[in-house]
Amino acid sequence: MTNARRPPPPLDAAKLEALALRYVERFATTRGKLTAYLARKVRERGWSGDPADPVALAERMTQLGYVNDGLFAESRARSLTRRGYGVRRVSQALRAAHVEEADAAPALEQSADEAWQSALALACRRRFGPYAQRPADDRTRERQIAAMLRAGHSFGLARRIVFAAPGAELEPEQ
Repeated sequence: MTNARRPPPPLDAAKLEALALRYVERFATTRGKLTAYLARKVRERGWSGDPADPVALAERMTQLGYVNDGLFAESRARSLTRRGYGVRRVSQALRAAHVEEADAAPALEQSADEAWQSALALACRRRFGPYAQRPADDRTRERQIAAMLRAGHSFGLARRIVFAAPGAELEPEQ
């Protein structure tokens, strides 16, 4: 007795739309991510009927208000900034989510405005600089600066925070 499962039947327009609706109800997404998901489903399951157009379906979901790239970008940027990520890392995340530059620009601007608080949040979470128990040695500082750079912060900002004495009160530069 074999344990092979029958492959699911090929998709048609109604099934593809049902998949799209289910996806947008479960996940915050962008037009680009939804298009990629629908195209992958068509590749995996095949297609019956008129040619599939995942781009048009994703555009329709946007027009209906189920997908909003601007709100997605704002929400994702706010979340990443709160967790301590810098503008570069936020920009990478939005690009990976297929958010167009016009939709990402306000979110990136907001993230840039909150760069200082974001860097301090990362330093607090990782116990760098003013949040450390004791001063770090040179090798540890290098690693801490590298971690802040990977998180998307500028070198100057990372260096200023990491080299701060434990317990020091830092003020943002004007």
